[in-house]
Amino acid sequence: MARFPRPHRDDVLIAVTGLLGGALLWGLGLHITPDRGLLPPWVTLVPLAVTAFLELLRRSCPRAALLVGALALVADQFTHGNLATVLMFTDLMYAGVVYGTPASARRIPVVSGLVTVAVTIAALAWFRRPEALLLGVVTGLVSLAPAVTGATLRNHRQAAEAARLRAEQTALLAEIDRGQAIAAERSRMARELHDMVANHLSAIAIHSTAALSIGEPKASADALAVIRENSVQGLAEMRRLIGLLRDAGGAGREPAVAPSLDGLDALLGQVRTVGADSGLAFALDDGREAGGRLPAPVEMAAYRIVQESLTNALKHASPGTVTVSLARAGRRLTVRVSSPYGERPGPRAPGSGAGLVGMRERVSLLDGTLEAGPVTAADGTKIWQVRAQLPAEDDTELPA
Repeated sequence: MARFPRPHRDDVLIAVTGLLGGALLWGLGLHITPDRGLLPPWVTLVPLAVTAFLELLRRSCPRAALLVGALALVADQFTHGNLATVLMFTDLMYAGVVYGTPASARRIPVVSGLVTVAVTIAALAWFRRPEALLLGVVTGLVSLAPAVTGATLRNHRQAAEAARLRAEQTALLAEIDRGQAIAAERSRMARELHDMVANHLSAIAIHSTAALSIGEPKASADALAVIRENSVQGLAEMRRLIGLLRDAGGAGREPAVAPSLDGLDALLGQVRTVGADSGLAFALDDGREAGGRLPAPVEMAAYRIVQESLTNALKHASPGTVTVSLARAGRRLTVRVSSPYGERPGPRAPGSGAGLVGMRERVSLLDGTLEAGPVTAADGTKIWQVRAQLPAEDDTELPA
């Protein structure tokens, strides 16, 4: 069973006000055409009551209310007429545009405009007097004016809704960008933290294991000395990273010096001390031309790749020579780290695989290439090789 739609309280107020106002005008004898005596005066209340009832449907059924209201207005013209009926019809016309379907909102102003023009022309043709234009003006005020007003309000509402949706989309995109920026910064911080301390922590793990397994006091003392040295250096690197995080964006501070390839000799000196007990030797083959400068991001990425490769060699390489090679051809810098591959005696440090991930991320950010895995050397031996190619435009060629 169909239920009657519950009217809005504003619609109820309009209906009650219109009905009581029209009844008051009828009771006072204030009619639109008091000289028209075709029907008894009480009949004027019928169109009034119908129009007031239709006001209850102005939101839920705007098109049906407008069509029935038009018939009630025409019927009102055969009675003495009531101003309240006419005013409520204008509200039905307005509601039909504002609350109706998009098609109704487009058609009602057009139809009301055509009706206004047709009534004006018909009045001039019938009465053949200039005063007949007033009938067209009244028709326009009753039909066209409220329809145009409703269309204007509806357009403003649609524009406001579109602006609100655009604002929500902009806020959503901003939130997505912020999340991506946070994720990228976290990934960068993770790479820096890993590259800074992994080398020292690996040395500590290897020598602490050796100190526990060796019974000679001198060997244990040497291992503890290496452990202390790497602990101090690791803490210094951690303090530097924490200082960078705290002072990010601060004004008036000197920028921290980024590691570069000039520091490879010192890095190899550190790993020689750590890897001596594991039978590892380290060699540097720098084939770059003297005096050539590289952009700071390339220098830092190359240094970190070598650092992480040496750290992995300390963890997993079998006894032998670990070779670091640098070569520059044209606008490409090739970094190659080769280490013996095979079974390794003695203590090992556990690995998580984060080092290779960090290296690949660094190389990808610079549009370079990275290869890492076991290969066969020219003499037939198995080696583990990390080979990275990075863009090597001269720093002096970069635009200011």
